[in-house]
Amino acid sequence: MKNYFLFFVLMSYQMQSQVTMNTEFPYYEISDYPETYTAGSVAARMLDGLGFRYYWATEGLNEDDLQYKPSAEARTNGETVEHILGLSKVIVNATLKKGNDGNNEVSEMTFAERRQQTLINIKTAADILRKSDDISQYKLVFGEREFPFWNNINGPIADALWHCGQVVLLRRASGNPYNSKASVFTGRVRE
Repeated sequence: MKNYFLFFVLMSYQMQSQVTMNTEFPYYEISDYPETYTAGSVAARMLDGLGFRYYWATEGLNEDDLQYKPSAEARTNGETVEHILGLSKVIVNATLKKGNDGNNEVSEMTFAERRQQTLINIKTAADILRKSDDISQYKLVFGEREFPFWNNINGPIADALWHCGQVVLLRRASGNPYNSKASVFTGRVRE
């Protein structure tokens, strides 16, 4: 009887953790798309796609996955995740109209904290863009240099998408494949 009780308590805790995780980590699924197309809604949807891909690319990664790298010269999967966090900071800073000082200090963060912050950065940027009528105001700023939003699309946004694919490839190579029920086409998790 004691074992059944312990099993029930552990299962309840695990189910509660899943509910908590899904509310703390955006992009388990992508929300419905807007009825109208605007520059802001299209840019936001691009970020929603990135957020969904990143959520599922990193969901369930373990320490072996994070340490995996295919060759001595390559980045580990953990270093790739760290790089995506840096890209997400550049993306969100543009929408917050903040400059990028090059300080991407993440060494003290756990993997879960890096993952959560990356998803929050992407969601914050998407939410700002979704409400915007003029996305040209969201420039990339590095010191004294400014770049138009176009550079955000072909720069950090495209780069982060590229690296999400690398995370998926590396996790497959380390023996922990991506959840095939997460449909990047629909932005939903299949039953």
